[in-house]
Amino acid sequence: MTATAMASDPHIPVLLTPLLAAVAPVAGTWVDGTFGAGGYARGLVAAGADHVIGIDRDPLAHEMAAKWLPEMPAISLKLGTFSNLDDLAGAQLDGVVLDLGVSSMQLDLAERGFSFMKDGPLDMRMSQDGPSAADFVNTAAEADIADVLYHYGEEHASRRIARAIVAERLKDPITNTLRLAEIIARQLPRPKPGQSHPATRSFQAIRIAVNAEFTELAEGLAAAERALKPGGKLAVVTFHSLEDRIVKRFFQAASGQEPSANRYAPEAATVTARFKMVSRKAIAASDEEIAANPRSRSAKLRVGIRTDAPAKTIEHADLGLPSFSRKGRR
Repeated sequence: MTATAMASDPHIPVLLTPLLAAVAPVAGTWVDGTFGAGGYARGLVAAGADHVIGIDRDPLAHEMAAKWLPEMPAISLKLGTFSNLDDLAGAQLDGVVLDLGVSSMQLDLAERGFSFMKDGPLDMRMSQDGPSAADFVNTAAEADIADVLYHYGEEHASRRIARAIVAERLKDPITNTLRLAEIIARQLPRPKPGQSHPATRSFQAIRIAVNAEFTELAEGLAAAERALKPGGKLAVVTFHSLEDRIVKRFFQAASGQEPSANRYAPEAATVTARFKMVSRKAIAASDEEIAANPRSRSAKLRVGIRTDAPAKTIEHADLGLPSFSRKGRR
């Protein structure tokens, strides 16, 4: 099931072909922790998995799957977050796949409020409950908005944008995507041809904050470590540098490959590896896949194989989760 063969699907699973190659042979029980349209789950079953437990917190994913899931008894679907995948699975696993970030089907629906390309309510909630993006931009303190934009979106004009958001919401609440995108764009230089929209980093940051994505990721990696059998495989696909940094540091620490911060420091004690890395470097999409699915251009795949060492909890700070100890820049 290559990227080209999947091109007619509503959602093309990014890096599916190299992922299946990296985790081969596929057998036993797997969790697809970010089920979406089910592309990875179907790919795993086609590659030999006996059972795939899909997990998704978005009710839309469950609604869509109800149309075809009865025809695939090897796949079951549970409502929840992948940070609880060990509890939701209820058994030791042969593999876990996580495809991070927002899905194409969420981006394409204006009413979900993830995209600044179409006007819609400022929502961004993957689970469709709890505080929305509109709640955040209309109620959060200016300093908190600046911190989110800077640390979750690496937006260097974060304080200027936060100041503008607070000034605009005093006139009228900010409730739709295009208005927020316009407020942000006015604070930044006009993009040159080929550059991304000025609101890209800010929308990413707000979405991450609304859905607690970095905390979810850190806890999901720990849950996968607890749930995997010795020899079980963990494959994680990321789409931006902040996500990839967290996954990279997790695997470095869990495989005993964490680099020393100071070459003159005393040698650290030998770490019992809890994962063996399939590849030291992240796996990227081929030119063929990028041509078939441009979304794969920024994707990175990291794969580790569980050893028989006991699971261990890693502090969030050690994984590089952004800290709000510094304020956003002007």
